[in-house]
Amino acid sequence: SFKPRGAANKILSLTPEERKRGVTTYSTGNHGLAVSYVAKHLGIPAVICVSERVPKAKTEAIRRMGAQIEICGHGQDDAMERCFQLQKEHGFTVIEPFDDPQVIAGQGTIGLELLEDLPDIDLVITGLSGGGLISGIGLALKANDPQIEVIGVSMEHGAVMYESLIRKKPVELKEPDTLADSLLGGIGLDNRYTFNMVQKYMDKAVLVSEKAIAEGMAYLLANHRIAVEGAAAVGISALLQKKINRPRKKIAVVVTGCNVDPDVHFKAVAPFLLHG
Repeated sequence: SFKPRGAANKILSLTPEERKRGVTTYSTGNHGLAVSYVAKHLGIPAVICVSERVPKAKTEAIRRMGAQIEICGHGQDDAMERCFQLQKEHGFTVIEPFDDPQVIAGQGTIGLELLEDLPDIDLVITGLSGGGLISGIGLALKANDPQIEVIGVSMEHGAVMYESLIRKKPVELKEPDTLADSLLGGIGLDNRYTFNMVQKYMDKAVLVSEKAIAEGMAYLLANHRIAVEGAAAVGISALLQKKINRPRKKIAVVVTGCNVDPDVHFKAVAPFLLHG
């Protein structure tokens, strides 16, 4: 997953005093797991704040990493509020899930690797949520070749960055049920970096339905033997639904995130695998 790249880059920049005090973050699951992983390897105390909406598979994975977890509220905004409360109470450093230059830079290394593997790449498709991943990738790609197209994909309902771009300012939305739960959560009404970077480096955003996301998950399992969560399949979903024109030959889809409950995965993909 791309999340450890950003978390590691940020945590490794902390002073010895900051490391000793510990870190905290808020997350829809994967970033919390990444922070837990890095903190464990560096011997740093970590408290992960998540909402009750975060799937059990992800909260249990965070616990297995040895981090303390706090489940609070109905959405990521509630988890964020608790995270900053812990910062004030205990002096923890908040490891932002996306809106931080070092997190963005860490995640953007994927863009550099794409350029190494496909120097003549034309189009990159990735998930769109808080914007850390697509901001970093977009910056890396377009700094080398401004003609490379970058497309972000979100689910149809609860796509906060997508709605914020339409309204030309960060907004808050209610979090609905979705297979792409990792793409839920706000971008912060006081967003400092990713909102502007997405505006600058993303060429287009598209939305896909829940059925399309499930189809993308099924396609990856059937054709590539990869079991992914919904957020990882949205790029494939957009291609299968022909929401993205494909006149080019050099296209890369970023597929990242496999923290999905097996039952959820089976229910999503079974109709497509059984019936075609």
